[in-house]
Amino acid sequence: MNYNFDEIINRNGTDSVKWDAVESRWGRNDLIPMWVADMDFRTAPFVIEALKKRLEHEVLGYTFACKEWSESIVNWVKERHGWTIREEMLTFTPGIVRGLAFVIQCFTQKGDKVMVMPPVYHPFFLVTQKNEREVVYSPLVLKDGQYYIDFDRFRRDVQGCKLLILSNPHNPGGRVWTKEELSLIADICYESGTLVISDEIHADLTLPPYKHPTFALISEKARMNSLVFMSPSKAFNMPGLASSYAIIENDELRHRFQKYMEASEFSEGHLFAYLSVAAAYSHGTEWLDQVVSYIKGNVDFTETYLKEHIPAIKMIRPQASYLIFLDCRELGLNQKELNRLFVEDAHLALNDGTTFGKEGEGFMRLNIACPRAVLEQALKQLEQAVINLK
Repeated sequence: MNYNFDEIINRNGTDSVKWDAVESRWGRNDLIPMWVADMDFRTAPFVIEALKKRLEHEVLGYTFACKEWSESIVNWVKERHGWTIREEMLTFTPGIVRGLAFVIQCFTQKGDKVMVMPPVYHPFFLVTQKNEREVVYSPLVLKDGQYYIDFDRFRRDVQGCKLLILSNPHNPGGRVWTKEELSLIADICYESGTLVISDEIHADLTLPPYKHPTFALISEKARMNSLVFMSPSKAFNMPGLASSYAIIENDELRHRFQKYMEASEFSEGHLFAYLSVAAAYSHGTEWLDQVVSYIKGNVDFTETYLKEHIPAIKMIRPQASYLIFLDCRELGLNQKELNRLFVEDAHLALNDGTTFGKEGEGFMRLNIACPRAVLEQALKQLEQAVINLK
């Protein structure tokens, strides 16, 4: 069937962070929200139907992971990513950021070093700091409109680090790392004794012609020295269900992590956590292909619009995800002035680029997972705001 992603859905009054928290964050409610990384499309209908069906039985008692949960994940990663795993390799986590916190607590001690590569998804370093570990920043290099890893610096910076938290694909840059890059990361981290945590939450939103390379499949060193986190939450627009999982091939690492998780019952999901994943992965191929195609169309639309109407703002074209990092440095504004332009003049709510580290200065992150009419209106408002600057 054909799904309608042009439908405009009113999300106000649903306790939506993206929509209902705009006023508390910016002090006004006349902004188009294009910040928090969820979609303004309806959650995949087969997921909704699975939840409705369960609610027809009006006893909301204790539940355990249904067999379909693990089976659907095993089948999905095999068919979508070419990764053959076993059920026992899976560990449920109530969200990937929480999973990262659990990994930090399980595998490191206070004061230990954890490396990140900014600009990068800010909970990577915030969770590390809040758990009293030392963050080591090894910045990416922006070259020819894409982010790259400075491996000479990477090799120096990673020495003495217990963990590397890898954004794969990268957020906010949307970069799909090559197999060669990931292989080099695996080699260096194996040699330095640094465990790699690969956050692959955007893997299923890789945009053609790019293909997502799962970190654990890169090499034997990668397989034996990594925890891979995945979830259908971004791809099927269900982050509110807080249902994710870790895949750990190394028996010793897996047993250690599972023991930690089970000790505090962190690996127990709620009523909807398992059946929603099973529904998404069992019925989601056609829906996902269509939403990825629509997102790619929005990427193309944004790129063309900026080139034709706002050439001073460049975009880093994402190879995965619906997030676009906008390079606004040619406008010649400092970060405070840049935020004022977007909020007060363009009436848009985006993520400030410095949220992702000081390397994000001069940038803003735009979420384009919305109907194209909304995206077009937002870009028109931005165009007018830039014109008024002159």
